[in-house]
Amino acid sequence: MSDAIASHPLIETEMLEYLRQYDTPTICNALDIAMPEKSRLTGFTRTQFVALDSDLPPIVGYARTAMIRSTSPFCPAEKRAKALEYYEYTSNGVGPTIVVVQDIDANPGLGAHWGEVHTALHQKLGSVGAITNGSFRDIDDSARGFQDLGGSINPSHAYVHVVDYGGEVEIFGMNVKHGDLLHADKHGAAVIPFEAVHKLPAAIKTIAAREKVILDAIKDPDFDIEMLKQAVGKSAEIH
Repeated sequence: MSDAIASHPLIETEMLEYLRQYDTPTICNALDIAMPEKSRLTGFTRTQFVALDSDLPPIVGYARTAMIRSTSPFCPAEKRAKALEYYEYTSNGVGPTIVVVQDIDANPGLGAHWGEVHTALHQKLGSVGAITNGSFRDIDDSARGFQDLGGSINPSHAYVHVVDYGGEVEIFGMNVKHGDLLHADKHGAAVIPFEAVHKLPAAIKTIAAREKVILDAIKDPDFDIEMLKQAVGKSAEIH
């Protein structure tokens, strides 16, 4: 566990609900506009997830982090004690939360941390979903409305157990710290820097306006390359 799990900024509920209206690719596009100085190569996952329910809307929440292993045996009493500490950690603070679990085995996913019990338990403790490079199971019996984005699906839990929580983790190229604001859906996940949050509505509006010009041109029965050139020019003028 991190020696000091710091508090993190809190965003208005209305803003969190606003962000949930948009898919994660739109949020990534908006961050390019809201924070032009930020590298476009970091802050999001780079490998495709398996989504527990691809029909669920996007999830937005504050990160609660942990690390697991599943390839080595454990002491049952120690496992229970560490698990209870971890559950208490994930339940602390203002939600909604998203639990981000890094499987640190050499071959992640041998044992499923997520399934019927853990999805229901974490949902009751205030989490709206989970993100992991490891695996999940119990597809039909997992808690409804709880989104699980995992690296794979696996029928066994093997020797899965929590080894640490509250520290920085890495999931498919995305580094996450306790309290980070996350946006995720079936496409993947992204960290939203707190300083960018209130710039996103204007950025999203700009994106929509730019795309509308192009899409309107494409829908024209007489659409051709010349119309495309004009539309691209008009789109680029929108700021």
